[in-house]
Amino acid sequence: MKAEKIIPILRIFDYQKAVEFYVDWLGFEIVFEHYFDENAPVYMEVKRENIIFHLSEHHGDGTPGSRVFIWGEGVAAYHKELIDKKYKYNRPGLEKAFYEAVSFTVDDPFGNKIIFNENFDEDKHKDLEFTSIH
Repeated sequence: MKAEKIIPILRIFDYQKAVEFYVDWLGFEIVFEHYFDENAPVYMEVKRENIIFHLSEHHGDGTPGSRVFIWGEGVAAYHKELIDKKYKYNRPGLEKAFYEAVSFTVDDPFGNKIIFNENFDEDKHKDLEFTSIH
């Protein structure tokens, strides 16, 4: 089998907090929202470039406290973009991880963690200042 996409389903509990975190701060866009009726919880898809998450208020769709580990490029620039927004609930530090990566972790309002990573390159990353502030 060859996977085409892997889409984590993350449990959320508050639509407005999810939009504030994933859309307003992380810069994802809402692709779709689904409700079975007007008094039902939301099931939605958000994406930023090729990172896609499904966010669900439905009981049983995901477990709070899940972790998503992402490898990519431009992690330091994305970290700076987020820090520059001065989001009061999250100020992740930029770290050089033990597994030779430039890395930072964000904690969503529902206990989930998203860890962004890029392979450490001595030439490319030599001027970065690493911190551990959350």
